[in-house]
Amino acid sequence: MENEGTDLLMNTNIVWHHTLVTREKREQAAGHKSFILWFTGLSGAGKSTLAHRVEEILFERSCKTYVFDGDNVRHGLCRDLGFSAEDRQENIRRIGEMSKLFIDAGVIALTAFISPFRRDRNLVRSLVGAGDFIEIYCNASLAVCEERDIKGLYKRARAGTIPDFTGISSPYEPPQEPELTVLTGEESLENCAMEVIHYLEKQGKLC
Repeated sequence: MENEGTDLLMNTNIVWHHTLVTREKREQAAGHKSFILWFTGLSGAGKSTLAHRVEEILFERSCKTYVFDGDNVRHGLCRDLGFSAEDRQENIRRIGEMSKLFIDAGVIALTAFISPFRRDRNLVRSLVGAGDFIEIYCNASLAVCEERDIKGLYKRARAGTIPDFTGISSPYEPPQEPELTVLTGEESLENCAMEVIHYLEKQGKLC
């Protein structure tokens, strides 16, 4: 009963407060559109590296940007979550809501998360308007990712010391219709980054 009362209170007493400075005004001031670049792929596929390189290029073009990195977020905002399917879902939901606020602020939000399940990525897509969610599949084979294995995570997962590890003991569901696929297991970092930039230019997202 206590939880039901709390839910009812939240539903009736909390309303969205519309700001006087709109997203459109913030985009005009920034000189570019705001949107989410959602980098997804296996651990070791190069998501964070690519996201940060793309941000660097955008920053050099005077764009307002911010990268949400999977490990960094789990140091604070999502430090209470584990890696079960339920916790992964909540992790992505929180990042989706945070990214939504950032694009409302006129900022290009870049996110680097394995985000293994399609339903979770689609949930984030549903939170924002058409064209605001750009899914970028960092396509690198499991073999390539294991060869990189900078953190030694795959070895530990195969040894059974890391449960629910994506690609080993937990599935990864590749995007079916991503806005962009980059071959991070084959192409150079610079080529992959420029693919993203060229895509944004073709879509009229940049000044």
